Amino acid sequence: MSVKMIQERLDGYKCQSMQEEEFALKEITQELALHSLYTSGFFKKAAFQGGTCLRILYGLNRFSEDLDFALIEPDKRFDPAPYLSAMNEELKAFGYDIKIESRALADGAVKSAFLKDDSLGRILSGKYPKRDGPARMLKIKLEIDTNPPAEAKIETKFHDFPIYFSVTVHDPSSLFAGKSHALLVRPYIKGRDWFDFLWHISRKTVPNFPFLSNALDQSGPWKGKQVAVDMNWYQKEMGRKITSVDWEKARADVQRFLRPADAKTLELWNESFFIENLKRISHFTAK
Repeated sequence: MSVKMIQERLDGYKCQSMQEEEFALKEITQELALHSLYTSGFFKKAAFQGGTCLRILYGLNRFSEDLDFALIEPDKRFDPAPYLSAMNEELKAFGYDIKIESRALADGAVKSAFLKDDSLGRILSGKYPKRDGPARMLKIKLEIDTNPPAEAKIETKFHDFPIYFSVTVHDPSSLFAGKSHALLVRPYIKGRDWFDFLWHISRKTVPNFPFLSNALDQSGPWKGKQVAVDMNWYQKEMGRKITSVDWEKARADVQRFLRPADAKTLELWNESFFIENLKRISHFTAK
C-alpha cells in the first residue's frame, strides 16, 4: 500500500481540469474508505446508499461527495467510532494524514463525521498546476442512519480497488426510492438528485414503493400520515414537484459534477422533459 498506487489510480482518470482532479482524488479516497469499512466488518451491520453508492458501484456518470449508509437493523446505540478508527489506520498506510471529526449527537438517529486531509495533494503529481496559497482541504462527509425506514432491499456488490472486496448496498429500486424521498421532501433545489432521477429511469428502474412510504412517514410533509405510495400517487406528487423546480438553478447545481460530454445533456432540462421521463416509469415492470 503506497502513494504510488493512488498516483496510478489518479492518472487513469485522464482528468481534463483541476476540478476533475479534485473530484477524482476524493473518489479514490472514498474507495479506500469503503475498503476499510469492509475489512472492519461494517457491512455486516450497514448498507451503502446515496449518490456515491450509485457512482462507485452502479456506474452513475457524475462525481459525488458524501458517503451515506443505513443500518440493516435499527440501532440507535450504534457507535461508529471503532470503524472510523480502523479507517484512519488504513488511510495512513496510503499516505494520508486524516483528521476525523465526529458530529454525531448522542440521541440523534443520524451519526455523522467528516474525513479531512490536506497532505496527500502535496505529494501527488497532478496534471494541472496547484493553486496559490495553502493546499485545498480534501473533505468527505460520512453519515449513518441508525433508524432507517423499513423494507429497503439489499444486495452485495463487488469492487476492485485497492483490492477486491464486497459491499452491502441498497438495491437499485431502494436507491431510487431514497432519491425520490429526497426529491419530494427536500426544501431546496439539488440538481444532482434530478440527474440521478433520470439515470434511474434510463435503466428502467421502478422505485421501491413500500420503502418510500416508510421514508415519507418518518420525515417531510407526509410524516406520520402513513401514505401508501403506489404508481398513481408517485406520478401525481412527483409531477407536482417537477412543476415547482427552477431548472436553471438545478442545472447550475449539478454541472460541476459532470464531465463536458455529460454536461451537454443539461440543455434538455425543463419541465416538459422531466414530465415525459416521469411518465415512462409507469410502463416499467418492478423487478
